[in-house]
Amino acid sequence: MNRRNGGGDQPRPFDRRPRADELLFVPLGGSGEIGMNLNLYGHAGKWLMIDLGVTFGDERLPGIDLVMPDPTFIEDRREDLVGLVLTHAHEDHIGAVPYLWDRLQCPIYATPFTAALVRRKLKEVGLEREAKLHILPMNGKVELGPFGCELVTLTHSIPEPNAVAVTTALGTVLHTGDWKLDPEPLIGDTADARRLEELGTSGVLAMICDSTNVFSPGTSGSEAAVRESLIEMIRPLTGRVSVTTFASNVARIASIAVAAAAADRHLVLVGRSMHRVVEAAKETGYLTDLPPVLDEDEAGYLPKDKVLYLCTGSQGEPRGAMARIARGEHRHIALGKGDTAIFSSKIIPGNEIALGEVHNLLAVSGVEVITEKGNFIHVSGHPNRDELAEMYGWVRPNIAVPVHGEARHLVEHAAFARSLQVRHAPVIKNGDVLRLAPGEPDIIGEVESGRLALDGEVLVPVDDPAITARRKIAFAGHLVVTLVLDGRGRLAADPDVVVAGLAEDDETDLAEEIADAVATALPRGKTGDADTLAEAARMAARRAANRLTGRKPVTDVQVIRLRG
Repeated sequence: MNRRNGGGDQPRPFDRRPRADELLFVPLGGSGEIGMNLNLYGHAGKWLMIDLGVTFGDERLPGIDLVMPDPTFIEDRREDLVGLVLTHAHEDHIGAVPYLWDRLQCPIYATPFTAALVRRKLKEVGLEREAKLHILPMNGKVELGPFGCELVTLTHSIPEPNAVAVTTALGTVLHTGDWKLDPEPLIGDTADARRLEELGTSGVLAMICDSTNVFSPGTSGSEAAVRESLIEMIRPLTGRVSVTTFASNVARIASIAVAAAAADRHLVLVGRSMHRVVEAAKETGYLTDLPPVLDEDEAGYLPKDKVLYLCTGSQGEPRGAMARIARGEHRHIALGKGDTAIFSSKIIPGNEIALGEVHNLLAVSGVEVITEKGNFIHVSGHPNRDELAEMYGWVRPNIAVPVHGEARHLVEHAAFARSLQVRHAPVIKNGDVLRLAPGEPDIIGEVESGRLALDGEVLVPVDDPAITARRKIAFAGHLVVTLVLDGRGRLAADPDVVVAGLAEDDETDLAEEIADAVATALPRGKTGDADTLAEAARMAARRAANRLTGRKPVTDVQVIRLRG
């Protein structure tokens, strides 16, 4: 595989319609990272989008909860966008729909459960009537311009996960979405191995495949086994029990409900997203045998050994129910000595600090904390190596394109695919234009890609000056220097300094010391234009702060002019 670049190491910009004699794959999110999926297929002048998800902010983006792909490339070509097909209802595959649909304005296609959750998201932003949401049955088909799309049932940690077989005049591509091979999924059918083998026999040009667990040997395990383990774990407990898991894992919710009933405990749902998912599941025919659920305030009247709280916040999210309980901030629920908190979920890399804080707060309160470390209370929703090998054996693609993984996952997945006799396994990144056909796969160009952050209710690039300044303030502190000038441009009063986010010892008045340094740099009687004086004050304040604290804070200077 080559990178076509005209002599440099980077591919040249791509800015044209896809031709009828080529099939292109362009990821704008989800390649080189786990989450935030947005994938494009180009053929015969048209584009097809699969998935439109988010990821979550971290300490590098203070004040930011959600991050999503920048859709500018396809937004500029939305008249050629034939539709958006959603593989399943996880946030990293559907979470950006309510925020970005207005820029795309294309029809949306999803199975009933996924559509139920997307519809709720669209309603929250007032787009439920404007956005055209089409429901496809499991194993359904739809023709979208030059693309034939067929859903193929898989298993995952959410109802109705699908691969999408994309058929074109140049061949068929299997886009797996997220998946695993669970022989006992509890909710929904097992993976449609027969159809996958049929596709392989007919010939699959390329498989665009989940890479999350490529380093994990063996298989990922079954939800049925987790249910039995939870029943055995919860039955002998005597105090209050609180269990947290991913709200989207409907099979796990059902298992926790079964474990509660086996222990003669009443189930209480805690957290908005938990209620939302249960409502959507019931609406689409799942969880029909879920026992009656008590309200949070009602559960307070029950004996300790008769209640089980099923909570949001499995990743230590500050606003999640489990974190609020741990901090003692929940209106109706408190845990203490003799109670148990079970975290029935994977600790996602990057969440260790937030989760550790929640675990420690609970432990200090006398709560026994049980996690996946050393306890069989969770299985992954992604394929381990044996499952990947089985999928490749069924599909037998000519090209393997690893996605849904960091760079190290993609490189390992490509090597693994080649070891399974796949002829081509290119490693790509967001923005690469990969030509799948004709000929051997080739990166022929690069398009604009990036990230948008949801800052309150405003979408901005992650490198927006406001976020950059906020990050600098978070790490280095902030100074505000106020200069008062008379009508002739001379200092009419001592500079005033306000300090935020800078440590000082008991013997130092930091604001006063910095103000003195500014005054020395701008002695009274000196006349100058406001901009020159402001810059001199800024530099003097930063130098003084660095000398006194070792920090170089963000420094703003405001100038007030007196009349007369």
